[in-house]
Amino acid sequence: MAIHYEKLTKKELDTFIEMRIAQLREEGATEQIDLKPALMDYYNRHMAEGTFVSWLAVDGERIVGTSGMSFIEKPPYFGCPNGKIGLLSSMFTNKDYRRQGIAKELLTRVVNEAKEYGCNVVQITASDMGVLLYTDFGFVKNGNFMQYKFEK
Repeated sequence: MAIHYEKLTKKELDTFIEMRIAQLREEGATEQIDLKPALMDYYNRHMAEGTFVSWLAVDGERIVGTSGMSFIEKPPYFGCPNGKIGLLSSMFTNKDYRRQGIAKELLTRVVNEAKEYGCNVVQITASDMGVLLYTDFGFVKNGNFMQYKFEK
């Protein structure tokens, strides 16, 4: 195994999206909608604006791990005085490559991107599988996270 790491470009976007959908399914998503067009639109727009970045783990020509960081800005608050927040997503490693340090390396790279962007905070909604990785990295659970979902 000779894993190398590279930033996501438009060239890898189709594979990245397939892996994102696989991740969502593995985490329990059952909705039967075609998410590809919306994901393609999102990543193309935000990569062009510089508000989304991803590092990939690649074995030869095969992408075996993904990460993603979206940059948003909210009104400043005491825990984030400049309002810049990194939203971590798309942390996924192919089953055959898990427990080899790939996710930790990808996480390190995208968290560094958030720091360079000027974010004061990085947030994630962690899957059960990811909680240990994020806790070991230094993330702290925030019990106040809530979500309101609009019905169709």
